[in-house]
Amino acid sequence: MRRAAAPRPRLHGLALACTTLLCLPALAAAQPTAKPEPVVVIGAREPLPAARVAADVVVIDPERIASSTADSVEDLLRREAGVQLSRTGGPGASAGVLIRGAGSGNVLLLIDGVRVGSATLGQAEFEALSLASIERIEVLRGPASSLYGADGSGGVVQVFTRRGEGAPRASARLAAGGYGAREGSVHADARFGAVDVAAGVSHERLEGVSTLRPGDRFGNYNPDHDGARRTSAQARVGWQPAKGHRLGVTALQSRLHAQYDASEYLPDFTQDATPDFRNRLDNHSAALDWRADWSAGWSTLLRASTQESDSSTGARTLDHYRTQRRQLDAQATWRPVVGHQVTLAYEGLREEVKTTGYDGERDNDALVLAYAGNFNGLSVQADFRHDDNSVFDEVDTGRLGLAYALGGGWRLRALAGQSFRAPSFNELFYPGYGVPTIRPERSKSIEFGIDGRFAHGDFSATAFRNRARDLIAYEPDRSHCPPGTAFDYGCAANIGRARLQGLSLNGGLQSGAWRSRAAVDFLEARDTDTGRRLTRRAAHQATLSIDYDAGAWLVGMSVLNLGARPDLGKELAAYTTVDLRARWRFSPQWQLEAKLLNATDRDIEPARDYQALGRQAWIGVRWDWPGH
Repeated sequence: MRRAAAPRPRLHGLALACTTLLCLPALAAAQPTAKPEPVVVIGAREPLPAARVAADVVVIDPERIASSTADSVEDLLRREAGVQLSRTGGPGASAGVLIRGAGSGNVLLLIDGVRVGSATLGQAEFEALSLASIERIEVLRGPASSLYGADGSGGVVQVFTRRGEGAPRASARLAAGGYGAREGSVHADARFGAVDVAAGVSHERLEGVSTLRPGDRFGNYNPDHDGARRTSAQARVGWQPAKGHRLGVTALQSRLHAQYDASEYLPDFTQDATPDFRNRLDNHSAALDWRADWSAGWSTLLRASTQESDSSTGARTLDHYRTQRRQLDAQATWRPVVGHQVTLAYEGLREEVKTTGYDGERDNDALVLAYAGNFNGLSVQADFRHDDNSVFDEVDTGRLGLAYALGGGWRLRALAGQSFRAPSFNELFYPGYGVPTIRPERSKSIEFGIDGRFAHGDFSATAFRNRARDLIAYEPDRSHCPPGTAFDYGCAANIGRARLQGLSLNGGLQSGAWRSRAAVDFLEARDTDTGRRLTRRAAHQATLSIDYDAGAWLVGMSVLNLGARPDLGKELAAYTTVDLRARWRFSPQWQLEAKLLNATDRDIEPARDYQALGRQAWIGVRWDWPGH
């Protein structure tokens, strides 16, 4: 067992990141020529310059993904997009992404436009994803149900896998690290005339440590090592039969086997924590799409997709959960004049669930109307969505946003809207827990922001407030549950209201060979009926990364500071981690990579009674063709 870390000042990382962010506007203002504005899809369902998007959108580009010390997709998101992470152990353990304090069930994950996640749990399974095949990520922070429906009530994460864009290229990577960690991946892509092709595979394994600490409150601790194995494969093929038209096929498969600590009960009701508990998760998704630009004023998108999540958990006795989603998207965008577009979309979604305890299905039909226009520097966005669900009936949501260009690279933003979260299948139907009459969560939000983009830097600040009602959670009071002995230990219920408010600061700066990024988030997340802070939400989080890139050599460091969090009657301690990295490109095609994660060997409790990895060293080699 690792020794406990000595007490350290808790706010060093926060102070360092704050200082960096305060300096960014002044330093960047000396460089009046702005960088090219990125184009994003997530803010309007159609490509739109980021300067015209009223929402708070973060783009994680290939360079930031390649240089990050993140151990997983969920870890990358909290470092680069300022979201918080709830994870029951190390890499491969069950993970939830919390955007602006909204729970993991309020965050929608899209991979190349395909909705991915478990309808039984009602959340995206980020732990099943590999970083190896990801090209870029867009994160919309804040409610977005008026564009994407119930799953996006807290935010949306859109992952784009690699695609053949030009001359053939290939890459391969092998790496090994502490705690028995191994990684390997191969990827290739190319464009041959009207056909583009991309494919990749990856495999990762980790021996790890026991997921639980000794003396956990339920007596589930087992001193064995709880490791994980993850294998992923991805392919994209596209054909352009005519200019402006592309037919595409996308397929993604991931398989995760992760160990964890738990207990079974013998016939005499004796607790037994010695079995080897495993979570086996298979995710498959496939999509066929047709994108057509008929003219400068008209474009359409048709997509048929299917996604399946197949999970088995347990030791001697297994619980099986199988979720299948089939979705049809039809979208048309009209651009009557330059700077204005109107999008009309239809989504037809069917979800089917088969589990050890119950079977279920539901249908959702949705219509979306979205407008984005520019009036001499004033950008306007308006979204409206109507959902008709076979379980919870009809829900309407809307959103209105403004963005005003101040000049000199600066702009102001304001956004207000409504969102909702639908109950998951477990919350509706799971025996002894689910209640079919549960109502969807509803929320209203407002935010204000200021952004600046300059030749060598960028800066943004967003203040937000979100009020939610009819929160869905566990209700231990038997009197508030349906009649019957099955609910003697409680049930799912609409239990109250919450207030989520705070401030997010983000920025980056590049000067010569030096490159830095920082993010600071302040959050107040409370149950307004009781005044208590919501579980696993820290009042602040800060990240800072600094790199020196001399061409053949790169050295850098990353700092993460997370505040204390309440969790099931316990206050989890704040902590600061420091990661170090280095790269040596000794030929155009080959480079050596090294990193030291949690360099100070901080003892981290990511959730109550769980433990993360300590200090972990990595060494790896990467091959790129045709090279840099």
